[in-house]
Amino acid sequence: METKVNFGGNPVTLAGTHLKAGDKAPEFTVVGADLQPVSSRQYDGKVRIYSVFPSVDTPVCSLQNKRFNREASALGDGVAVLSISVDLPFAQKRFCAAEGIDRVYVYSDHRDLDFGMKYGMVIEGLRLLTRAVVVVDRDDVIRYIEYVPEVTHEPDYDKALAVARELVG
Repeated sequence: METKVNFGGNPVTLAGTHLKAGDKAPEFTVVGADLQPVSSRQYDGKVRIYSVFPSVDTPVCSLQNKRFNREASALGDGVAVLSISVDLPFAQKRFCAAEGIDRVYVYSDHRDLDFGMKYGMVIEGLRLLTRAVVVVDRDDVIRYIEYVPEVTHEPDYDKALAVARELVG
């Protein structure tokens, strides 16, 4: 199934496997700030929120990261919030230091697009990830997923956070 969203009002196609609530969450590998691979398996047993965005160097992506960073501590230790983009780890590290992002795990999918392809979030022709939010339960089942229809808009934080709170409640 081909997935389309708009980016600045222009339709773009998302490459990879389109997922929906109820699907098994694919395991993936991303890159950490130290340039080492990080497996999603290290978060097994936790509720996970994947906050996905094109680039830390844009205002909406910055807002998304700041919002989830604020919310992360209130969610408790049973929830891991992972922010994922194709930004180089150096840019992510600089952004986190400048903006005080310290409660979410920030990872890069730049090397292999492993996350982006498995979750159907790679914008064809741009090699960027679309804006999206995925909530995965402790049993690795997707309980909420939003492919934001217009990439330049923020996700529906309230819906994603409500699902995460219900899962740990």
